[in-house]
Amino acid sequence: MKDSSKSRSLLNDYFKLDERNTSVKTEFLAALTTFMTVSYIILVNPIILSEAGMPKEAALAGTILAIVLTTMLMGLWANLPIVIGPGMGLNAFFTYTVVLGQGLSWETALGAVFISGLVFFLLSVTGVSSKVVSAIPKTLKASITAGIGLFVAFIGLKNGGIIVPDESTYVALGNIADKGTWLSLLGLILAAALVSRNIKGGLILSIFIITILSMATGHSPVPASAGDIFSTDWPSVELTFMKLDIMAAIGYGIFSVIFSFTIVELFDTLATLIGLTKKANLTDENGETPHMKRALTTGALGTMISAVFGSTAMNTYIENATGIAEGGRTGLKAVFAALLFLLTLLFTPLIQFIPNAATAPVLVIIGAFMLTELKEIRFDDLTELIPAFLTIIMMPLTFSIAEGVAFGFISYTLLKLFTGRVRELHWMMYIITAAFLINFYTMI
Repeated sequence: MKDSSKSRSLLNDYFKLDERNTSVKTEFLAALTTFMTVSYIILVNPIILSEAGMPKEAALAGTILAIVLTTMLMGLWANLPIVIGPGMGLNAFFTYTVVLGQGLSWETALGAVFISGLVFFLLSVTGVSSKVVSAIPKTLKASITAGIGLFVAFIGLKNGGIIVPDESTYVALGNIADKGTWLSLLGLILAAALVSRNIKGGLILSIFIITILSMATGHSPVPASAGDIFSTDWPSVELTFMKLDIMAAIGYGIFSVIFSFTIVELFDTLATLIGLTKKANLTDENGETPHMKRALTTGALGTMISAVFGSTAMNTYIENATGIAEGGRTGLKAVFAALLFLLTLLFTPLIQFIPNAATAPVLVIIGAFMLTELKEIRFDDLTELIPAFLTIIMMPLTFSIAEGVAFGFISYTLLKLFTGRVRELHWMMYIITAAFLINFYTMI
């Protein structure tokens, strides 16, 4: 009894449970809620990375370990109720733009991810990160997020067979009669309905339901034994661990790739952290978040850790809001969530039985969530609207987040210059735009 009381006292002192008006039980339930909401990533991320040629089992192990280590660091060091992991959109950028689009090896792409994490780290520890984010106009921040959403949704529609290539029209509607396609459409409606009804873990639940239906209809194989679902032999990360090629990434000169990774990580992490900590009432009288520099540094370290293990750039999940709504207020919630993710290593054999029809709808739903940022765009100002439009539309059409970002920055700066509205431009915008123009020139 004394040991139990002492443990609670230690947890209370370290995580400031009483000060933040919470308890061990509340933090655990909050962690469980967030885990159920965001656990889809451990199924979706390895599948996307495997399309870049990465061994699926190793990518799965790398994804889980990166989440566990970074989230644990967020809880123990920054004492914030935040789960952090591979970013949706950034994983698609890694696979479809950098590897499949530009023809780089996944090892070189991991090198670019590591470098972006290092840049993010330097910006965070020097305190420059918030200044960089404030230099980027609200219109571009919103349009980049919305554009990534459209890009992710497009990939989901493609993976689900709902949209297919067409020689005449470039893309066309897929064969609805195909089993995989109608399962994807059913999954899309199911996932949307579950999320709309605020069902906890709605996305992961939709994945499992469609997987079962896929097995029942013969579209995908059925596990032959318990070992195909549960195993005490944890998956090996050996095939991706320390396989990143930093020198190849530097030698290739992929400025736009590294910049895109960094800038999306930076402002997405910062903006999400500010929003979540406000929701958790953790800001002080000046509106400042405790240990914000530690939180940003953790995100940067997480990206480097992720690259080392064989996964992509990290960001702060907006789904953390579900756990915060359940009362999560401290890093203990993050620690509990990290341990829950660690337990999923026991169920890794199951991923080979999950078809694209089950995961593709989740990409579409996540893409739809990201389009809510459109409300931040000033539609009555063409110098704002046109750069926003180019950013959003060029990402799916060029199949590249980096090129969409480049079109946005260049068009925004040039339009402000040519319309005599120079005062609306931060000096850093000239540097970023010049770098993109030089990068485009070297590609010609």
